[in-house]
Amino acid sequence: MSSKDKDEKAYNAAPPGDVDVGTAADVEAVMKKFDRESNTRIWEGTPKTVIRYLMVAFSLYSIYITLFGKGLREVRLTRFLGMILIIGYLNFPAKKGDHKVNHIPWYDILIMIVGAAGFFYFSFNAKDILMQATKITRDPVMVIMAILSILAMMELCRRSVGIPILCVVGALLVYTFANVRFGKVIYDLFFTTSGVMNTPIDVCAKYIVVFIIFGAFLERTGISSFFIDLANSIAGSTAGGPAKVAVLSSALCGMVSGSSVGNTVTTGSVTIPMMKKTGYQSEFAGAVEAAASTGGQIMPPIMGAAAFLMAEYMGVSYAKVALCAILPAVLYFAGIYIAVHLEAKKLGLRGIPREELPKFSKLIKKIYLLAPLVVLVVLVSTNTRTMQFSAAVAIGVTIVVGIFNKDDRITVKKCIDALEAGAKGTITVAVACAMAGVVAGCITSTGLASKLITAIVSVSRGHAMIALILTMLCCIVLGMGVPTTATYCIMAATCAPILVSPEIGIPTMAAHFFVFYFGIVADITPPVALAAYAGSAIAKSSPMRTALTATRLAIAGFIVPYICALNPAMLLIDATVVQVVQICITSLIGIFGVSAGLSGFLYKPMNPIVRVLCIVGGLTLLIPGLATDIIGLAIIVAVIFWLRTTSKAAAK
Repeated sequence: MSSKDKDEKAYNAAPPGDVDVGTAADVEAVMKKFDRESNTRIWEGTPKTVIRYLMVAFSLYSIYITLFGKGLREVRLTRFLGMILIIGYLNFPAKKGDHKVNHIPWYDILIMIVGAAGFFYFSFNAKDILMQATKITRDPVMVIMAILSILAMMELCRRSVGIPILCVVGALLVYTFANVRFGKVIYDLFFTTSGVMNTPIDVCAKYIVVFIIFGAFLERTGISSFFIDLANSIAGSTAGGPAKVAVLSSALCGMVSGSSVGNTVTTGSVTIPMMKKTGYQSEFAGAVEAAASTGGQIMPPIMGAAAFLMAEYMGVSYAKVALCAILPAVLYFAGIYIAVHLEAKKLGLRGIPREELPKFSKLIKKIYLLAPLVVLVVLVSTNTRTMQFSAAVAIGVTIVVGIFNKDDRITVKKCIDALEAGAKGTITVAVACAMAGVVAGCITSTGLASKLITAIVSVSRGHAMIALILTMLCCIVLGMGVPTTATYCIMAATCAPILVSPEIGIPTMAAHFFVFYFGIVADITPPVALAAYAGSAIAKSSPMRTALTATRLAIAGFIVPYICALNPAMLLIDATVVQVVQICITSLIGIFGVSAGLSGFLYKPMNPIVRVLCIVGGLTLLIPGLATDIIGLAIIVAVIFWLRTTSKAAAK
């Protein structure tokens, strides 16, 4: 989604009078600072039109290939990567702040042509190249072609995604070239499906690109405005209503957007000023939006398109992934919602007057806007059609729904805008997935995975908890500043195998959820915390304080993955109906205890001892098991009873 699209979305989503004249400019400035996808070239006139329709053609081609494309995987993927390089260099300048209109330097044209030429040459000569196998590396021209194409992709990654992922790729490449024969490295990374054409880019070209385009179409139906209005109608009038609206709307919008930073800025441009106006401190307002927007990436059924990647990596159905994600997502947002409510009670804040809120009776008439999501989930969950076909059908339903939306009717221009935005959104994801493929290729070529497993097992001495802590730190570092889908690809290639190894023994599903969650929360974890910093820019608060507050609010995101890894019943795996009900009830009470303890307020301010007891009781309840549930429940009930009794006595 372009910065212009995001500005318009912020305006359309805001209630009348809540957006001042400077909001659009502020949103664009924040996006350009924290979201590399928004730092694009400025095209006007004929060049803009040409590039616009080139992007539209790419989206249409991608939809066609995902639905009807047959033949060699190498042909399909090399053409896809070649086109990504072309539209990528046409959109992303070498550095931020390049505001020259209709300008692309000669060296960018050269890099674009040389890099794309390597992929296109491969696609048109794939059979001959594959027949030669490793002999292809005896030809210096082919080796140089491969190197230049990979370097061009890495440079595009630097421009569109950022430096962090390249640091990982660079370190692994140095290690790989130091331990493996030069020719074999080039062959593995470029001429086989174990490098840039690995699973991540294959899934991107087959599934993710269609879902990104679907998301672009969905945004043009006005569904974001509907989500915000719906959240206002449900929670706007309660204590601290605007913050609760931020939690609910960000959860709904974030699952489709696939970008923690983008969701923070777009919904935050509306919700953060509302929270500050209600009485929340700037740091808290920015943190609430950042934590909730980041959580949108773990919100089923879409999960920022990562759900489809997880299903592909683990070889399970999409429906199973979405089902397993429900309880952890509910606990994550319940934790933030409870913290927001307690903060409002502590500050004595009120909600928005009901007369100023959207009427639910009017909103229910727009329930048809959810039809594309319902159709998508039903088709994918029931395996009626393939995921890409289901997404294509959902796009068609979205267009039909948009035609009937009188307030924000979809037009031919909006369809073209959606196709263009879908292509732009694909660039960063595709490039990051290509780099994730290089990471996986390096690990495979060097056998680094087994060495990492040996190292982790040696340090942890086989203790799962120590291995989980080390893996968590690794995931947070690798996930800093990397898009959601690419984050998971890297984690699945580097960290998940460590946990699944017999020495550690974490179940596959639990291991993948563990690394995925900690890759996501990197967006609010200091020192990088891009989503939190974006929220602080809108709230005009201290970036570090905002990040620390966001980490506290999103505490469930740091606790639940451990519970899932040590007891997969939290993911509803091999659990009976009675166990599921028990886990749901006790987990919600547990997250209430943890949130209250960290907030330090329940009926009245808590002293340190009571806060610790509340947190301990909550953590105990989060661990599935009858004994822990009884102990935790007894502690939480005792704390609530004591606080309620003493607060009443003090009030008399």
